[in-house]
Amino acid sequence: MVKNKFVADYQINASKKIVFHYLSTASGLEEWFADEVKINEDKNYIFNFDSEDHYARLASQRSNSHVKFEFYDPKNPDEADHAFIEFKLEENDLTQTLFLKVIDYSDSYEDDELAAIWEGLIGRLKDIIGG
Repeated sequence: MVKNKFVADYQINASKKIVFHYLSTASGLEEWFADEVKINEDKNYIFNFDSEDHYARLASQRSNSHVKFEFYDPKNPDEADHAFIEFKLEENDLTQTLFLKVIDYSDSYEDDELAAIWEGLIGRLKDIIGG
């Protein structure tokens, strides 16, 4: 399948430290992103959406800046060309406005569907953090 790269920026009215917790921890992600998030003995994440598990490795992380999850098939973990989701926190130096950049590289949805999905997810996140 052909992968699609979706990129969007969302203004968040909260501190980087608060927002980063919701992007980088299982408990934080479970509040807005997935129905359930677990970390297994290999330190890999298991995201549950609609009663279906999706496995991801923490590919990179910089505190209060960005986090990237690479999804993989547990039956074929060495397969190349993984789907991934990356969250980047970027602050405008002039206005001190915080933006959350979402990069979703997957083959599941079209751009308009992803835009609607992310709009809803980010709306939930903003409701939780008050941002």
